[in-house]
Amino acid sequence: MIEEKYKQLVEIALASVEGIKRTGVQVLELRDRYLKTLMPLKGNTNHVGIMYAGSLFTIGELTGGLVHLNSFDISKFFPIVKEINIRFVRPVLTDVTLEFEMPAEEAARIQAEAEAKGKADYALDLEIKDAQDQIAATVHGLWQIRKIPENMANPFQKG
Repeated sequence: MIEEKYKQLVEIALASVEGIKRTGVQVLELRDRYLKTLMPLKGNTNHVGIMYAGSLFTIGELTGGLVHLNSFDISKFFPIVKEINIRFVRPVLTDVTLEFEMPAEEAARIQAEAEAKGKADYALDLEIKDAQDQIAATVHGLWQIRKIPENMANPFQKG
């Protein structure tokens, strides 16, 4: 379930990048500092019938942005991705899910650093799992939150 306060933000996040929208990725749950997403197999297969590597990458990369929505002050900060490494563990023949929860203390530390320095990096280690709850891929990424400059429109506000 997506908490009501995040529903519009999820719509904006999923619609803002055409490549993400085309995958059919779904946010199943989103609450403070927790998320669960699903990448469907349908529409995301490659030339041999398994899930396309780019779709697995997409669900991992998207997580860093979604974590921003429910962990940091979106009126002050926006996220960017700095680096992502993905390790494909097994071929995927089912939908996949990704769950992540950021500890409150970590979110507060990152935001305090961004308040003081104008930006702060955050690393995430993620597991993408198949329908049998087996790890299909692991993702290590480095994202950054930055203060929204005065001359920049807030990417999380409709308008």
